[in-house]
Amino acid sequence: MAMPAKHRERLSVLCEGQLICTVDPQSSCLLIYPQNAWEEIEEEIQALPSLNSAVRSFQRLIIGHAAELEFDSTGRVLLPQPLRDYAQLEKKVVLVGQVKKFEVWSENLWIAERDQALEDVRSGELPLPEEMLTLSL
Repeated sequence: MAMPAKHRERLSVLCEGQLICTVDPQSSCLLIYPQNAWEEIEEEIQALPSLNSAVRSFQRLIIGHAAELEFDSTGRVLLPQPLRDYAQLEKKVVLVGQVKKFEVWSENLWIAERDQALEDVRSGELPLPEEMLTLSL
């Protein structure tokens, strides 16, 4: 996957291009973190009570699928095949910025997810959280 130049330059400064990719257990997409941000998240996840079976499953999914990524000389990263399979990635992907991480979606899954979310909000089936009502967009 080619990382857009504007992100690649910032990531080169922020984490020397060292990235971690893992599955999103709530959606069929991948999560990409700068190495330093991932280390904080990994520490928090490992600190959760592992005798709780739901926590252990979550730890296995997130930490167990984590893979190190590095930019090649042309600014691309190679996503491991099991992660590509999980997110159903083919030729066209969508990179969605989320401030401290990126989501990587199959273009078809992203369009379906986006359209469903918009429909749910518009129909009132998914009301905006109270915290968001204080925002001015």
